[in-house]
Amino acid sequence: MCKESLERRIKRVCDYIAHHLDGQLDLAQLSEVAALSRYHFHRVFLAYTGVSVIKFLQLARLKRASFQLAFELDMKIIDIALEAQFDSSEAFSRAFKRTFSQTPSQFRQNPDWPNWYRVYELTLPDSKGSLDVSIVEFSHTPIAYLTHCGGPQRVYESAGQFVAWRRQSQCSPIVHCRTFGIPNGDPNTMAESDFRFKICGSLPHNSTTIPDNAFGVKAGAIPAMRCAKATHIGSHDSLENTIYALYEKWLPQSQEALGDHPVFFEYLNLIHEVDECDLRTEVYLPLV
Repeated sequence: MCKESLERRIKRVCDYIAHHLDGQLDLAQLSEVAALSRYHFHRVFLAYTGVSVIKFLQLARLKRASFQLAFELDMKIIDIALEAQFDSSEAFSRAFKRTFSQTPSQFRQNPDWPNWYRVYELTLPDSKGSLDVSIVEFSHTPIAYLTHCGGPQRVYESAGQFVAWRRQSQCSPIVHCRTFGIPNGDPNTMAESDFRFKICGSLPHNSTTIPDNAFGVKAGAIPAMRCAKATHIGSHDSLENTIYALYEKWLPQSQEALGDHPVFFEYLNLIHEVDECDLRTEVYLPLV
């Protein structure tokens, strides 16, 4: 039997941390998860991720906290601090400002998402899971949408505006309506000024219009089309892994031809509703 690679062991630790953010984790426990001696584990983890395991754990908890601050406006900062395993709001505030150069209150009022993205530019072990693809007929779907213009690092700013519109207008209630994202292409291959991303919510009861609003949300539709569909599990930051797998692995073997519509996503749950590791996103690849 082949020995398990170090990369796979460190990936298992990262996944374990993501699923146990509310638990009391220490080096001895995590070294057991990695099946590595605790005398070597922290150095191996640092070599594969670029940060210590303690720093990685704190960053994971602060990442969840940052989404709660930005999108769960009814949640008190002290409750967010305690959920992030801090003993007080003061300790949480110091760690948060040291990490993001903003206090939790400042981040809640005006989050600096570009700086936030820079903090999370980590080198993580790659996940090479199997890709389960099905061919589906996507139905014509009326939507409300807000178009984000500019760098992808600021998409969460526009997402926050769209969430605020949904809550205020109740035209596309989050609980009862579907949520989509439609980029105009690969942000890695275009200038930031050319990037567009439509943040969308389905409209109930076949409604096709929405009232004028200060958020810039408009009415539209995703057309009916035939698609290849794959489910991405986990962080939205790694969505491109599933997208590229569809193009590079599935498409050449499928004998299918690409349709005239960009790849789009359906978010089955949202970042402020569940832990990042539990996110589920349907990736739709339009076909002829």
